[in-house]
Amino acid sequence: MRLLIDSAQLSAVEALYGEEAKHRVASWGNLMQADRQNSEIKESLKLNHANTFFNQVEWVTDLEHWGEEDYWATPIETLASNGGDCEDFSIGKYFTLLETMVDPQKLRITYVKSKTYNQAHMVLAYYETPGAEPLILDNIDQSIKPASQRQDLVPVYSFSGSGIWLAKERGKKLSANSMNSLPQWKRVNDQLAGKAPLRQAVKK
Repeated sequence: MRLLIDSAQLSAVEALYGEEAKHRVASWGNLMQADRQNSEIKESLKLNHANTFFNQVEWVTDLEHWGEEDYWATPIETLASNGGDCEDFSIGKYFTLLETMVDPQKLRITYVKSKTYNQAHMVLAYYETPGAEPLILDNIDQSIKPASQRQDLVPVYSFSGSGIWLAKERGKKLSANSMNSLPQWKRVNDQLAGKAPLRQAVKK
């Protein structure tokens, strides 16, 4: 799925969130376009760009920001509202890398337990090859590191556009349809495909 950051999309963002929001979303579009068109850029630099861009967004709880306990925002909603949490940042990084021509098979949004904070958390895992140790893109520890250097995280399951995998059973694939199994994930994809409206945050 190609993301459409055109004048109509930017106008919709501005109408709902204002001019600064439009500039934030436009900057994201410019970043993706630059990385996509640069044939000499290394994939590691694309990872750094995506990680840094979304980690600069203010962290805020879903309840405070969206009025719900657990809301998964699209990257446009996250940037327009200038706030999000770990799910939103991981989703933003995922779609940024897809748009810059990173192979989708290399990317999995991963639900983990943070031992440091004793709570659920979400990160983006990047696999250079199918059997490789993944690199972790995170908003808590903002340096991209191999999973073996993130002993504070316990993986539970991961997902992408092509399925859901259970970590404890050596990556056993639970479902080939992540959209049906994760309704919040389906809504994110529907909104980005123009099938659902842009939502306004409670706190913007």
